[in-house]
Amino acid sequence: MKCCFEEDIEIAELILKETARQNSVLRLIPSENYISDEVADALASSFGNKYSEGYVGKRYYQGTKNIDELESLVITRAKTLFNVPHVNVQPYSGSIANASVYFSLLDVGDSLMGMELSSGGHLTHGFPKITFSGKYFKSFSYPVGKDGFIDYDLVRDLAVQHRPKMIISGASSYPRSIDFSKFGEIADEVSAYHVADISHIAGLVATGLHQSPVEYADVVTTTTHKTLRGPRGAMIMVTKKGLDKDSDLANKIDKGVFPGMQGGPHDNTIAGIGVCLGEALKPEFSDYISQVVKNAARLAEELQKAGFDLITGGTDNHLILVDIRGKGLDGWLFAWALEYAGIIVNRNAIPYDPNPPFYPSGVRLGTPAVTSLGLKETDMVKIAGWMKEVADIAQSIAQNTGDTVQELTGGGNGLPANLDKNRRKEIRRAFSVDPRLGEISGAVAKFVSSFADTGSSVGKGASRRVD
Repeated sequence: MKCCFEEDIEIAELILKETARQNSVLRLIPSENYISDEVADALASSFGNKYSEGYVGKRYYQGTKNIDELESLVITRAKTLFNVPHVNVQPYSGSIANASVYFSLLDVGDSLMGMELSSGGHLTHGFPKITFSGKYFKSFSYPVGKDGFIDYDLVRDLAVQHRPKMIISGASSYPRSIDFSKFGEIADEVSAYHVADISHIAGLVATGLHQSPVEYADVVTTTTHKTLRGPRGAMIMVTKKGLDKDSDLANKIDKGVFPGMQGGPHDNTIAGIGVCLGEALKPEFSDYISQVVKNAARLAEELQKAGFDLITGGTDNHLILVDIRGKGLDGWLFAWALEYAGIIVNRNAIPYDPNPPFYPSGVRLGTPAVTSLGLKETDMVKIAGWMKEVADIAQSIAQNTGDTVQELTGGGNGLPANLDKNRRKEIRRAFSVDPRLGEISGAVAKFVSSFADTGSSVGKGASRRVD
């Protein structure tokens, strides 16, 4: 590949390195994907040179005729895809989108309630003390049940007890379907706004493979880079239910984004969002999302056959949450071992995790990116087999560096082990030079390279590999 700015060799080399990495590993982080060449072209377009504070027809800068046409087009596509009456496509990220909604509809000190972080929620859903959602608002959390599933009776009881002004549905690491209708009923009962964050499942919602929250929520937020396969941006959607509750709701949200939370929009990102929405409106996108779900279900099945413990026992969507303690490891150790074998996941807390967040008991994985490469159900068997090999190798390496499996996992009960950072570094170094993990990494790279790029259009059902 010829880099587009060869004058800056240092940056060019890093781009080439990252491109090579992405083209040689299995990317199983569920929040990552591959964008099309068309989305990439939009991101690198001249729209990135323009400043356009304000909204369509109400800009604070001259020279925005094309920007107005662009934003209007992207909004129309979003309205069509999700069947909503109002959309704001300017938020820089999902966190900014959520913050804009909170500060638009709540006063500082008002209460909100979202899923507990360790149960699968997101930092912006009311995590206390650390994030803005917990610092500026009084936050309450609902946990999942001991089985890992949302307990809607418990959610209702907590809502009645705390009477929050806003209830947030949606999750960051929840492998099952969410009943947005029940959240809507609970929010109505306590006269709360219902905000649905569908960042992870937006592609499933758009194609009808997951219940849409549009009928049951007042506001819907989403990122655009996960299952929508777009650039790293976000949208806020106001529903008919929300407008029936407050006819000025759309105006409040727009003001909350600009000037409330950010300045001029990233017009090149908005162009990229428009491209991905156009792709998502094609029939082929439904085929892609259907394959994402099929792949996740098959991967979950094969992992269970290989002796892995899955939270909730499986998945309904694109995401799988694995409790790795049964393999004599924690999430930190297993994620590093997998990376040295060319398989990329992220360590993740599990519900009621006894371990600290940085060294959690689980890993999170998903199938959006590998499905974009063209992988099918039979390929999930191969991936699960590799993951089992890696777990076995990692366990043996940990034992051979002087710690027993029981010491690593707190005697098998998941309590944080007395494993200091130096010992962890020692184990990680052993992972990095182990020839068995290196051999798997080579096999993974060869496997990934076999999915040759045949073009970039979703309509062609093509791979999304970077070239």
